[in-house]
Amino acid sequence: MAVFWKPIAGRLLLTVSLTLLGWGVEGQGDRQGKKLVSGDVTVYLGQGRDIWRPIIHTTSNVSEISCIKSSFQLRTFDPEGAIFYGDTKNGEDWFVLALKEGMPLMQISIAGSLVSVMGGPQLNDGKWHTASCAPGATQLEVSNQDDFVILDVDGSKGLVVGMGGPAKQTEDSHAGVLRLALGGILIDKGKMMIQFDHKMDGCVRKGSWLDLRVPWEVEVEEFLPCYQDILPGSYFPGTGFAVFNTSVFPVKEYEGIKIELHGDFSKMHGTILSIKAPGQEMMLTLTANNNTQEVNLSYGSQKISMKATFNKLVITFLDELLQVLKKQEKLQDLQVVSVKNSGFSSTWGNGRLAIGGLLGEGEDNVGSQFLAGCLDMIQIQDRDLDLDFAVKHPSISSHSCPA
Repeated sequence: MAVFWKPIAGRLLLTVSLTLLGWGVEGQGDRQGKKLVSGDVTVYLGQGRDIWRPIIHTTSNVSEISCIKSSFQLRTFDPEGAIFYGDTKNGEDWFVLALKEGMPLMQISIAGSLVSVMGGPQLNDGKWHTASCAPGATQLEVSNQDDFVILDVDGSKGLVVGMGGPAKQTEDSHAGVLRLALGGILIDKGKMMIQFDHKMDGCVRKGSWLDLRVPWEVEVEEFLPCYQDILPGSYFPGTGFAVFNTSVFPVKEYEGIKIELHGDFSKMHGTILSIKAPGQEMMLTLTANNNTQEVNLSYGSQKISMKATFNKLVITFLDELLQVLKKQEKLQDLQVVSVKNSGFSSTWGNGRLAIGGLLGEGEDNVGSQFLAGCLDMIQIQDRDLDLDFAVKHPSISSHSCPA
């Protein structure tokens, strides 16, 4: 979605336009050491940066704006994250478009009036969606009457926002600076009425921002790729891992931990899973080798070697019991192993769980033997694991894999 403020016929017009898709980038120029790109560049929104800091941003004088329409394309499986931000008056009036629970979330602040609305169609299905608008059809008129923003998706009204009360016009409404940003915001996140996780595993491209030709400044060292075709899952390119504190997964007394993994294990290589507490021996490792087509599991003193012919693996472990269930279509194989002195309780109480790498010593999350491959699904205690809530390497895609 795009948003901008432009006085027209004595009123403030905000126009919203959205088209969904996503996908290579090209940089150009340099401004005092900053890499510059054009507004239609392809951007992966989930790459690493400072918290809430946009990936790219630009500024323009309001007096130079002549076009009242903006648009871009987006494609994602991620249910939550920041897409687009715009403001004037150095952040006094601002607009944020995001996804939350897969639905559009619009938050608008104009002349002291704050409105937050979420709703409309689910946009994180990985399919292409189109939405468009034109002046007079989809617009917000901030005047003394009929103040609305309407988001059109697939030719239908997806979300309607009503602004309560007129916004004050100023004599310098044709002056000032407009700021635009992708993948983050330029105000304190505390100003927003509805909070959300900012990083989005998704791509935008072909942006047309009020027909402006000004370059955008890049805030990351290099762009991560946007793949032509994607499938749902978590992708590990072999450069890093995701780490959780095991204490966030509570265990009731006398109950074990169940970890379920889905994917084509024959195409994975490296460490899929490791569990370790600081100062203790490694409790569990799960590795894959696409050369030998084997998956190996170590738990305490027990080692299990499996042919990588399955697409679902369920591991359940207690202090002295390990259960491994392998499934492929209608076939399944269950192994139960007795384990002495595994240290399960003490490790799980203050340990770390790494997805996609082998944990190292100390508290600095240094790891090795990183996974290359895709996990279609990760569950702990029958609940989907969202890697966005982990400390993870920026190269990992939390919700999508290249097809």
